[in-house]
Amino acid sequence: MIEIYVFQKRKYWFVFGCFTVFLLVLVGRLIKLMVFDSEELSKNALNVEQRERSIKAARGIIYDRNGIVLADNQPVCTISVIYNQITDPEKVIQLLSEKLDLEESEIRKKVEKVSSREKIKSNVSKETADEIREAGVAGIKVDEDYKRYYPFGNLASRVLGFTGADNQGVLGLESRYESVLKGTDGTILTLTDFRGVEIEMAAEERIEPISGNDLYISLDYNLQCFAQQAAEKVRKEKNAKEVSVILMSPKNGEIYAMVNVPEYNLNEPYELLEDYDTSEESQNDKLNNMWRNPVISDSYEPGSTFKIITATAALEEGKVKLDDTFSCPGFKIVEDRKIRCHKTQGHGAETFKEGVMNSCNPVFMEIGARVGAKTMLQYYHKLGLYEKTGVDLPGEANSIMHKLEKIGAVELATMSFGQSIQITPLQLLRAVSAAINGGNLVTPHFAIKSQDAHTEEVTTYQYETEEGRVSLQTSQTMRELLEAVVAEGTGKKGQVEGYRIGGKTATSEKLPRRSGKYISSFLGFAPADDPAIIGLILIDEPEGVYYGGTVAAPVMAEIFQNILPYLDNL
Repeated sequence: MIEIYVFQKRKYWFVFGCFTVFLLVLVGRLIKLMVFDSEELSKNALNVEQRERSIKAARGIIYDRNGIVLADNQPVCTISVIYNQITDPEKVIQLLSEKLDLEESEIRKKVEKVSSREKIKSNVSKETADEIREAGVAGIKVDEDYKRYYPFGNLASRVLGFTGADNQGVLGLESRYESVLKGTDGTILTLTDFRGVEIEMAAEERIEPISGNDLYISLDYNLQCFAQQAAEKVRKEKNAKEVSVILMSPKNGEIYAMVNVPEYNLNEPYELLEDYDTSEESQNDKLNNMWRNPVISDSYEPGSTFKIITATAALEEGKVKLDDTFSCPGFKIVEDRKIRCHKTQGHGAETFKEGVMNSCNPVFMEIGARVGAKTMLQYYHKLGLYEKTGVDLPGEANSIMHKLEKIGAVELATMSFGQSIQITPLQLLRAVSAAINGGNLVTPHFAIKSQDAHTEEVTTYQYETEEGRVSLQTSQTMRELLEAVVAEGTGKKGQVEGYRIGGKTATSEKLPRRSGKYISSFLGFAPADDPAIIGLILIDEPEGVYYGGTVAAPVMAEIFQNILPYLDNL
């Protein structure tokens, strides 16, 4: 009897203990929900009662150096449907199909899909969106949005880049400065009932969007126009594949113009130009080639413009003087190679200065040998030819150079006049700028400052300049030599009346050799005694006469003739 009593007592205590534990767990759970999780649960509850719609923020505007708008915003709208609010599906489908020029079957899939919200179409013109809104059909939502708009169509297309359907930067400055230009979207919170239907007359909560910062760049609309018109003109005359022009300040690296014709329409970036629509490549490859910026993304053999680098190294090392004499029979034998001068009958006896003016290959092969491979490569490093320029555009390529141990007499000879090595046009312009500006290696760039559209707070961009890459004396001598090239030598057609111009011509044979394809180029700067602007033009595969002094120099002279008076008046 006692044993039964003890057993029952233990049973009661066990049941009581289990009940107590259960009660404690329940109380603990309630405390957690009511105290610790209350804020999160309140938010979740609010989300059930509120529908969130975004308000697109305006993208920052891109201005040229004078405040001319190069990239702007155009008001557009996004059309969506909300399943729980649709009362007449057929009416919704018919209206949207008619106004948006879409197939009914495409719209029907989204109208019949059970979801909180389905986007039908973005970048709809405000006029069309207003017509849809005024129709008053339940379940259709019209939200504010922005579309990027480029007032000048194809101007500087490969510099500015464009934005995608989500208004995010895809290429060029639009991509590089995405974090600056992109704003913060706002929000509309609308009260709904348990079925997700918006409650009429209920107040909306609106969080206003914050516009992106405006970007001011060094590009000058007028200089870009002058350069682009000249490039388009010579491309048509010479039936060239492409023509590129860069105009830059050799003192601080600000880029005034960067042209690559044919340029594409920034407002229709997926519309292929005829020039890029004739190959057997895929559609994506064609578009990428059309969007590509060759002056920063493509390397090439610079040819005789590279003689500026060889001359700078030789003068700096004291390996040559202006009155040193040379003999040019029209070629030079280097090991087992007979390397010719562009003047096959030869220049005869000439001084170093005359050799520069005549762009004589044997003279430069000789001074290249005097400098030597190891020292020559040191100057390539000094003048930034082993590194990217640091320009604030995506997709920059680097040079292709010989390794020291692979450089023999033949390689050194061809390097000295700009063959067997490859650099980008912008790398060349940067290196020559250091040779003529007193020895300072600048960073080419576009962005000058950004400004907050609301607070007007300004952020100024700073760029590195490395001084002392070349001595002042060598730099002065190079300016004088290159002025003589234009005044009396191969660059005569680069002269501009009333201005002192320095420069160098080049005719680069494209790879593979003996293909009959050339790049005609001219590098010029002004004023020759104190350069304020430096420019490079490249004419890719011109038909007929292809020599740089004959084809490219006159185009740069025409550009300078237009822009130098303009720069004088700034």
